Amino acid sequence: MYRSKTTLEQWRILQAVVDYGGYAHAAKVLNKSQSSLNHAVAKLQSQLDVQLLEVRGRKAYLTKAGEVMLRRSRLLSKNVEDLEELAKSINQSWEPEINIAVELAFPDQFLTPILMEFYPSCRGSRLNIIDTVLTGTEELINEGWADIALTASIPKGVLSEPILNVKFVPVTHPDNPLAHKDQPIDPNELVQHLQIVIKDTAKAPVERQGWLKAEQRWTVSQFETAIKFLRQGLGFCWLPVHNVEKYLASGELVKLNIQGSSFRSITMSLVNPHSDRMGPGTKMLSDMILAKRELEQ
Repeated sequence: MYRSKTTLEQWRILQAVVDYGGYAHAAKVLNKSQSSLNHAVAKLQSQLDVQLLEVRGRKAYLTKAGEVMLRRSRLLSKNVEDLEELAKSINQSWEPEINIAVELAFPDQFLTPILMEFYPSCRGSRLNIIDTVLTGTEELINEGWADIALTASIPKGVLSEPILNVKFVPVTHPDNPLAHKDQPIDPNELVQHLQIVIKDTAKAPVERQGWLKAEQRWTVSQFETAIKFLRQGLGFCWLPVHNVEKYLASGELVKLNIQGSSFRSITMSLVNPHSDRMGPGTKMLSDMILAKRELEQ
C-alpha cells in the first residue's frame, strides 16, 4: 500500500502562505507561529525534492512547479472536505440547515408556493436563502456554500436541470425621450442615456452578460430600486417581465423598441452542487422544485 510522504496539513499551510501573501499573515490567520509554518513548507519541499516557493523581499512567490502542485493540492483539500461532509450527512437523519442561492430574477411566484408546501415537512431545518446575481451565484456554488442553487449562471463542469425561462425587456418612463421613438432605437443611441444596472453579487464580478455600454450607469442591488428610479423618470433598464408587467399594464413604464434587442430570455436551472451527499431535506426540496418545472426534460 502506498504511504504518502506529505500530510494534508502541510498542503493547507502552503495554501495559506500563498493566499495570505506570506508567512507572517498566514501565521496570524492559522493561529500558529511563523517558524512552524516555515518548517512545514521547508519539510514539504524537502520531502518532494521540489522547490514550491521562493522568497523575494518579505513575500513568498510560487515557482512554476509550485503553481501546478498548489492547484492539485486545492483539489485534494476540497475532496477531503467533501468526504467529511458526506460522513456528517450519513450520520444525521436530517440536515439542520439548507443553504439556497436564488438568482434575483428567479420568480417569487414560482418558488414561494413550493417553500410553503415544504415547510410542514422540513423537520425544523433552517433555510438560508440568499439572493444572488450573475457570477455571484457561481461563486457560492464553487465555494461549496449552496446546497441548492436556482440560477442561469452555471459554472463550468457543473450539472443542472432546466426549470423555467425568464424574459427580460428594456423599460423606461413614458416621458423619457427614448420612449418617443417612431423607429427601433439604434443601440448606439443608448450610450448617451442613463442605464440602471443590477449589481453582480460576486466578490470579484465578471461582466459577461447583458448590454453594459452606457457612458453613465447607476448600479443598484435590487430590482425594486431600479423600478423606483424608472418610475421617477430616471434612465432605462432591462428587467424581468414578471417584475414590471403591472407597471407596463398601468402605463407607468413602457417597453423600449431597441433594434436587435427588444427582449432576451434566459433559462433558470436547478443546481445541486453536492449531489453525491445531499441530505434528505435538500433532496426533498429539490424534487419538489423539479416536479413544478415549466420546461420539458
